Amino acid sequence: MSRVANNPIVLPANVELTITNELVSAKGPLGVLTQALTGDVSINKEDSIITFKALKPTKHSKAMSGTVRALVQNMVVGVTTGFERKLTLVGVGYKAQAQGNKVNLELGFSHPVSHQLPDGVTAQTPTPTEIILKSNSKQMIGQVASEIRAYRPPEPYKGKGVRYSDERVVIKEAKKQ
Repeated sequence: MSRVANNPIVLPANVELTITNELVSAKGPLGVLTQALTGDVSINKEDSIITFKALKPTKHSKAMSGTVRALVQNMVVGVTTGFERKLTLVGVGYKAQAQGNKVNLELGFSHPVSHQLPDGVTAQTPTPTEIILKSNSKQMIGQVASEIRAYRPPEPYKGKGVRYSDERVVIKEAKKQ
């Protein structure tokens, strides 16, 4: 069995979890999140403790029990504290500006890039070279961060581009004569 699925989840007092056959829904101070389920995992809720168990002895069912547990844990954290992802722009003239539900980027192209943010994701730019994304969904914030990074990923010779704040870019040595 998955080792992740062996750990139970303890629900905070301000989170309400609803479990049906096909859906899990978490409601908290930061909103409501839902997740579709497969028929391979049983979820048991006793008081404020949630446990997960594979219904079948197959490898897929055992793996899905850990996956579902991780997804439900992310939902609980998302509706209580939320998630935050920081991006850093490295390069001369690279800058970002958040305007409502858009992020305007200048990344060395001949034109500015405007990235539309989906519902549930907010952006802040405390400095022109830093973007802070906030959301209650870990999947959504990771997808938006990777889309913004994909406009200009860090290149290996000078390190210019959009990178995650905790990302380490290994700089290659230039070709010698």
